[in-house]
Amino acid sequence: MTLKSFQGRVLAVSISDRKGVTKHNIPQGRLVADHGLEGDAHAGSGRQVSLLAQESIDKMIALGAAVSPGDFAENITTQGIEVMALPVGTVLRIGKEALLEVTQIGKACHNKGCAIRQQVGDCVMPREGIFV
Repeated sequence: MTLKSFQGRVLAVSISDRKGVTKHNIPQGRLVADHGLEGDAHAGSGRQVSLLAQESIDKMIALGAAVSPGDFAENITTQGIEVMALPVGTVLRIGKEALLEVTQIGKACHNKGCAIRQQVGDCVMPREGIFV
């Protein structure tokens, strides 16, 4: 097995109190083992924590979308790592203690598409978001 080391950074941590809405940014988050991000509506589910790269958000901004971290319902917005290129099974270290294993890449879009897809005709989360 070959170990690769990438260094990126966390730009934003976001939560929501219910599913299906954009998330709001918080100053810091607490990851709970086998649960997810404390205070988030998705914690405890199969897709406990979601990540999206700022570089993916920038693609949507270039298309004219007025979006920022949390608008794709991602919990952690990263910079400097192409998270969508990480295969399932990849283990990420966030901070000093948290180890997160990639369990899914992308997700099905909402029935008629999310508000972002309706606004600009595309959304990166179904292709480029990952779940850990």
